Amino acid sequence: MAEITITKENFDEEVRNYKGVVLLDLWAGWCGPCMMIAPKIEEIAEEYSDKIKVGKINVDEQPELAAAFRCESIPMLVAVKDGAVHNVAVGYREKDDIVKMFNSL
Repeated sequence: MAEITITKENFDEEVRNYKGVVLLDLWAGWCGPCMMIAPKIEEIAEEYSDKIKVGKINVDEQPELAAAFRCESIPMLVAVKDGAVHNVAVGYREKDDIVKMFNSL
């Protein structure tokens, strides 16, 4: 499954009410570390498509969602299971560290 663009309009359907695990990537186009982590997030979306959903939240386009997650620094990764936040990581992460965020859920 490809990455899904998450907006305030589809957040409830795609994240809050979703039964399962969602990995959210809060990012911006001007953020160097966001661009560095993007290919890893894309790989995870493809490799783990049978296990998780991967959503991308552009903080510039979705400031309400960024505020809801108290996002003060990006990239910010959030692992959500059954609508509840379980793990949060801020800053660049290696692929193995990202996978650990949701693998135990």
